[in-house]
Amino acid sequence: MRGCHGPRVRLQVLGPLLGWRDDEQVSLGPLRQQVVLAVLALSANRPTGRAELIEAVWGESTPAYAVNLVQKYVSGLRRVLEPVRPGHHPSQVLSWTDAGYLLSLPHGALDLEEFDRGVARARAAVAEGDLKAASRSLHAALELWRGPALNGLSSPLLDAERNRLAERRISALEERIEIDLALGDRRDLAEEAGRLVAEHPLRERLRALLMRALYQQGRQGEALAAFRAARDHLRSELGVEPAAELQALHKRILNGDPDLLAPGPWPPPAPAPVSPRPDQLPLRPAQPAPRPAQLPHGLPEFVGRRAELDRLDALAASGQSVMIAAITGTAGVGKTSLAVQWAHRISDRFPDGQLYVNLHGFEPSGSLARPGEVLRGFLDALGVGAQQIAGTVDELAARYRSLLAGRRLLLVLDNARNTEQVHPLLPGTPGCMVVVTSRSRLAGLVAAGAVPVTVDLPTAEEAAELLSRRIGPERVATEPQAAAAVVAACARLPLALALVASRAAPHPQYRLSALAAELRPARADVLDAFIGETESTDARAVLSWSYHQLSDPAARLFRLLGLHPGPDITAPAAASLAGVPARQARRMLAELSGAHMLEEHTPGRFAFHDLLRAYAAEQVEEEESATERQAATERLLDHYLHSAHAADRTLYPYRTPIIVGPPGPAATVLAFASPDEALAWFTAEQPVLLNAIAHATGAGFTAYTSLLTWTVTAFLNYQGQFHSWARCLRAALLASRQLGDRAGVAQAHQLLNIACRHLGLIAEADTHAGRALQLYDQLGDGSRQGRLLLDIARGLEHRGEYEQALRRATRALCQFHDAGDRMGKADALSWVGWYYSRLGDHDAAMRHCHDALRLHREGNWPGQADTWAILGNAHHHLGHYDEALNSYAQALARWGELGDRYEVAITLQRLGDTQEAAGRLDRARSRWQQARTILEELGHPDAALLQARLDAHGAVGAANER
Repeated sequence: MRGCHGPRVRLQVLGPLLGWRDDEQVSLGPLRQQVVLAVLALSANRPTGRAELIEAVWGESTPAYAVNLVQKYVSGLRRVLEPVRPGHHPSQVLSWTDAGYLLSLPHGALDLEEFDRGVARARAAVAEGDLKAASRSLHAALELWRGPALNGLSSPLLDAERNRLAERRISALEERIEIDLALGDRRDLAEEAGRLVAEHPLRERLRALLMRALYQQGRQGEALAAFRAARDHLRSELGVEPAAELQALHKRILNGDPDLLAPGPWPPPAPAPVSPRPDQLPLRPAQPAPRPAQLPHGLPEFVGRRAELDRLDALAASGQSVMIAAITGTAGVGKTSLAVQWAHRISDRFPDGQLYVNLHGFEPSGSLARPGEVLRGFLDALGVGAQQIAGTVDELAARYRSLLAGRRLLLVLDNARNTEQVHPLLPGTPGCMVVVTSRSRLAGLVAAGAVPVTVDLPTAEEAAELLSRRIGPERVATEPQAAAAVVAACARLPLALALVASRAAPHPQYRLSALAAELRPARADVLDAFIGETESTDARAVLSWSYHQLSDPAARLFRLLGLHPGPDITAPAAASLAGVPARQARRMLAELSGAHMLEEHTPGRFAFHDLLRAYAAEQVEEEESATERQAATERLLDHYLHSAHAADRTLYPYRTPIIVGPPGPAATVLAFASPDEALAWFTAEQPVLLNAIAHATGAGFTAYTSLLTWTVTAFLNYQGQFHSWARCLRAALLASRQLGDRAGVAQAHQLLNIACRHLGLIAEADTHAGRALQLYDQLGDGSRQGRLLLDIARGLEHRGEYEQALRRATRALCQFHDAGDRMGKADALSWVGWYYSRLGDHDAAMRHCHDALRLHREGNWPGQADTWAILGNAHHHLGHYDEALNSYAQALARWGELGDRYEVAITLQRLGDTQEAAGRLDRARSRWQQARTILEELGHPDAALLQARLDAHGAVGAANER
């Protein structure tokens, strides 16, 4: 079906990556571009952050220019998947959202999704007893595979995902063969199972299927030989015996069990025991072993968690000798719900029963479940008499392991504090599966072979679905925006959503908008809205249990993080906040991360969700004095101000430095070895720096507002972040007024003039320019007046008033001359030349630009770049195309060194114009495409104009070819 905005896009990942637009297969571009598409396809319809995408594509081998490469590849994919044609909407297939890149695919457009849907249908059919339907679904799903997933592509994520997908495929194959055997399928299943056993020799389930298939074909001897081969391989490779299930099947084949020949489900009922002779009777009648079923009930409103369930399914199907899953995550994120829900799903694979215990690892002191108590409860559930349950923990653990040997039980150890609490409860032999949940990372358990399953916050869609199931879909559908606000206020935390839903569900007349207003995070008492009837359903109490398990230094850092503006923090910033050395801060962050009180969402950057932030803010208010809160905030702002100042000086050494004063003695300040390092820091810290400016404004740290704004000005301007820049400048304007800093007020007005012009706010720009001019006149600052006159000239130029612009630039030249400002004079000469060029006098333009270049030899890279670009324009109009190309290349190199992406794009566009004029259309298109890509990433409207131009040239070229 064709979408309303363009063709239907389909992707195939179960084999070599293929892409289709409607019914036409498309070329997906170079290999690395295909890797980017493959990563996005594996998270289709869910946003992927830029840092996450870079990590998935390159891992530890990330190049310094990875951001630019990603932007290039994404732009290439947009052109391939849904090219924009004149009169059509821009691509909706691959877009940028606040959360990252989003590949939007409808149902049925991804073969992996179709495979998963087919397997799910088959499992549902099995549950209903319809084996024929299950077989059809699995056959259809498996036919989608054309070879190894994403064959030919490699990256850290794809390599891991390829193994995971291969596991899902082989598990589905096992299920399909098992069902076909149960149906009495006449195909040669023995040959297929034998081939799969050769490929996967450690999978005991495949060995069992091969034995059954051979036996059903009357090949008993070969079936027994298959068992011997399995036993020999397991002994030689792993030093273990086959699982009890495989041994039981061997015994039945050895005895010629006729029930194995008849179609039917597997495993079939165990044969009736043979009555012993009287002399073999025990002294007491043997009691059947109890089959405990201790799992709590599952949740009917359980939603999502597909990736986590897949990981657990893969572990259960892996045939590993030790099957332990360590499910970890922050308080209230849904670890227990996931563990119990999944345990119910696979409980039938463990015929000897299920054991469950809440270890109370993070509840108030005194309630921690001791291993000895848990072992006594387990032994009792397994039928051990009371007289045999006495002894030390080691004795009980030995008895417990002996009892579990050769049996298949599922154990759920919920809410563990640490590995030490869990270790005595682990079986000693293969056959059982253990699922542990904890707020701790359980590093010791993972090191011993447990598979980690980290539970993050659900997506916004999953959280909305959870709310919908709790309070009714009609209420969510009636007030979708309010429902989204409730989800956001709950930080998508399942515990918080459940608490809010429990209040709303009994009162259908409550409007969700009123509830959302009550939950607004800005309220100081926001956690009061998440109080349940018991401590275990009180969000504040649940969070406190984790908080009180922390060491004193880590607990102090956690509560001080309530002062941090977010969205995330690094170790140097945390060291400044706490006033400790960076090494100590790293240890505390590791402890907080290990306890899931913080999440290291990207290497070296830590964050927590809004409810944990609210809890930290409460604790810092209660436990830290106003003096310490102020000192911590000043240390933090010192870190950002002085580090940003160092980055600014490294990147833009030609800028007139501002005076920031020395940092406090306990603040950690970064130094930068190169411009690339400084630019990378600015890019990573941009959201934090913007929040820090807003936080300083709101918290009364007025001087920091102004100083931080001046420090990030060049970076925001050169990166094209004009909205953010204008927002900071308005805060700096207000702060300068409050401080009585007339020069700061004038500079804020001057810079707002530039930012507003970039945003198309011409009237506001003119107002700021007029006020700045008045203030500079009063201050007697000729150089600043000259700079402002050049800015005003640019505004006049945009309105086509070239003669007026020339007059302003000439007046600025006089101002700089009178003030003895050589760099200002050089800049003014360049712009006088530009306006002569705009008026058609290109020779005069060149004379002024050459004069400017002689002055620019002393430095001033932006001035040099502007001058070379103006020279390029003059040469272009005089027909000196080679000289124009050389001049533009000089400008491009300098803009690139400055990191000014907007000017890089404009210069690339002008290079393309000159190549076109010189008759080199292919080179022109290449330059325009590069420029269009950058403007598109900046969200600049000129990107659409360039695309239309490219399309028009493409149409002309095609017509000429015809």
